[in-house]
Amino acid sequence: MRLGLSTPVVVQVPGMASPWEAEAAIDDLARIASAADDLGFEYLTCSEHVAIPSADVASRGAVYWDPLATLGFLAAHTRQIRLATSVLVLGYHHPLEIAKRYGTLDRVSAGRLLLGVGIGSLKEEFNLIGATWKDRAARADDALRALRASLSTATPRYHGPFYGYEGMTVLPYAGQDRVPIWVGGRSAGSLRRAVELADGWMPFGLTPGEVRNLLSEVDLPADFEVVLSTAVDPGADRVGTRTSMAALQDAGATAITCAVRADNAHHYCDQLARLRDIQEEL
Repeated sequence: MRLGLSTPVVVQVPGMASPWEAEAAIDDLARIASAADDLGFEYLTCSEHVAIPSADVASRGAVYWDPLATLGFLAAHTRQIRLATSVLVLGYHHPLEIAKRYGTLDRVSAGRLLLGVGIGSLKEEFNLIGATWKDRAARADDALRALRASLSTATPRYHGPFYGYEGMTVLPYAGQDRVPIWVGGRSAGSLRRAVELADGWMPFGLTPGEVRNLLSEVDLPADFEVVLSTAVDPGADRVGTRTSMAALQDAGATAITCAVRADNAHHYCDQLARLRDIQEEL
């Protein structure tokens, strides 16, 4: 079982983010990333939203740092920990735009990119930036096929129902021979998309039982990743943290993304050490 982190500060969802994150300094973020790296955590995450409707801020939150800039910053302050988009909205980008920008991130981080993607759920944001809401699931499938053909080559070639190109050169491109792609979502459709077109599934908002039921309906490929998430307070509730993580492991998780409660950046780093101790008990 591997552990990743829902990186604090860079995404602040009400009910999940700790109060100190609103006033955190950039040095706090660098210190946390370095501590997670030293302790052997698997990955750090960052989500994508361009703008949130003000009416939805109370539920979705308003703070969403840009994932490319954020993960580039975190790459410069770490050595081994992987850098995961969680998630990049496929409909907001041309596949070659993703291949170029995140391929560059893969290069500057020495092959540490984990590309988490989703179809998107905020229609107002699609409309704002001129992205196509209709058929976004089918477009996402096509984009995934295009990305698989394009991420690790200088001369990508692809022809599909929504995207098509050849005779173009993209440099730099990803250093990994096969960039891991994880699909976000909470439906059977997102799991189908992940199994058929990607390397892992990272659902949200599902109980362990719901995850287990969905997984029981598909044949998972070898080495397929199931990336589940939970909120933890390893210092104040060691038993509860262990129980929560064990339940996700039993549901089929191969990795767990942890949102860690803390009082400040120093406390957050202490919590990481406690979390690693608990992980060793599983």
